[in-house]
Amino acid sequence: MSQVTNTVRFVLDGKIVEAQGARRTTTVLDYLREDMHRTGTKEGCAEGDCGACVILVGELNAAGTGVNYLPTNSCMQLLPSLDGKSVKTVESLKRVDGTLHPVQEAMVTCFGSQCGFCTPGIVMSLTGLVQTNTCPTRTEINDSLSGNLCRCTGYKPIIDATQQACKQAPERLKIEDSADVALLKDIRRANVPIYNLDGDIVVQPVVRTRKGNEFVAPATVAEVADYLTNHPNATLLAGSTEIGLQVNKQFSRPDNIVYLGNVAELKTITSKAGVWHIGAAVSLTEVQNLIGNAYPDFAEVLRRFGSPPIRSTATLAGNIANGSPIGDSMPCLLALGATLALRKGDKTRQVALENFYTGMKKNVLQAGEFIEAVLMPQPKAGSTFRAHKISKRFDQDISATVCALSYELVGGKFTNVKLAFNGLAPYPCRAPKLEAVLAGNSASSVESEALDAAITASFPARDGLRATWAYRSLVARNLVMQFVEESSDLVKETV
Repeated sequence: MSQVTNTVRFVLDGKIVEAQGARRTTTVLDYLREDMHRTGTKEGCAEGDCGACVILVGELNAAGTGVNYLPTNSCMQLLPSLDGKSVKTVESLKRVDGTLHPVQEAMVTCFGSQCGFCTPGIVMSLTGLVQTNTCPTRTEINDSLSGNLCRCTGYKPIIDATQQACKQAPERLKIEDSADVALLKDIRRANVPIYNLDGDIVVQPVVRTRKGNEFVAPATVAEVADYLTNHPNATLLAGSTEIGLQVNKQFSRPDNIVYLGNVAELKTITSKAGVWHIGAAVSLTEVQNLIGNAYPDFAEVLRRFGSPPIRSTATLAGNIANGSPIGDSMPCLLALGATLALRKGDKTRQVALENFYTGMKKNVLQAGEFIEAVLMPQPKAGSTFRAHKISKRFDQDISATVCALSYELVGGKFTNVKLAFNGLAPYPCRAPKLEAVLAGNSASSVESEALDAAITASFPARDGLRATWAYRSLVARNLVMQFVEESSDLVKETV
């Protein structure tokens, strides 16, 4: 394994690209367009909404025999995060014999493009889909396109094109990347810590400036902890769906960036004593797949969190650490009684999520401390979990509110009630006064007026960009009432 310092190395169509002299905050989109002249990848919104910039980013599979691809919004990803990976753009799909990929061919024959600006991103999203699902349902096709905006064609011919392409043999749908495997082995980063002569960990930078600012990509949790001990104000980067926005919209230039995408320990999910331990670098897509059967409502909230390119890179821990008042995952986790495993240096502690936030985008994390894992309880017999998201647009939109409720029914009465919201307070939180309205009562004895009074007593009345307080408070009450009324069916089933 060779090593080139201060150079980002990635594989592009059977060749190793060495990007030298690029800023640590250069986006993948800018580098592809301006340096590689891959202008098929477009910039539309620069915030992960339109999908014009979608590419496929690949990594070696566990066996080292092939490449696993994820659709990615290149406008939000920082170039150094590509180090050791593979990239496919719309130009990459052209076959060696000069023919188009089946998705491209079908887009032509089904008239799936008009102005063409959005088309490359759409093609890449669909090509990413058929790498793992060669016979997708219409619902799966729709979901894969949820992050691609087309303003002139309409989606029917695009969906028709996908279904037509999938009539071809599965091997025809695969990307030609056999030459990439050996190259990825050559450039993959070390997966063990590096020590100096004194026995201290030395985290090698991917990019370092003359001023000492740097982008590092540690391979172990120990390296992350050590680096944050020495650089407590460093910025942690996982999915880049938040940092990418800050770079593009606020022109943020963090001095020290710690990329977590290469830390295998943080990308694992384990099960212990009825609890899932979800590493801080586990993507929302992986979490969605994990809980699909156990907590279908939570999985649906995550499906509507954003598009597949967002969910494939964004992490559960990142959503929690960001602490947005309208963060989608937190109400569900609060209602489930989730706990966070925090680490600082070689010391760890656990904090219940309900005790994590201290104000708007403020939390109990100490300088140099980070979230190592999210501990999510698994379903237990007799417990019910419900959740629903309200937003202006059904798919890929910011919440007006998410309501999540877990409870048990004993003798037809609510017990062990946990109820949580986002959008009603400066941070996602439980609603103990509303929980008290439910606890010990049957569904028929819960009154909407009591819930209204509890909401008024629990949350400050405030209008927001996404909804007025009158709307939010009404919806919050109605969602609770809906969940309560549905519990009556559970009572009937147990009688």
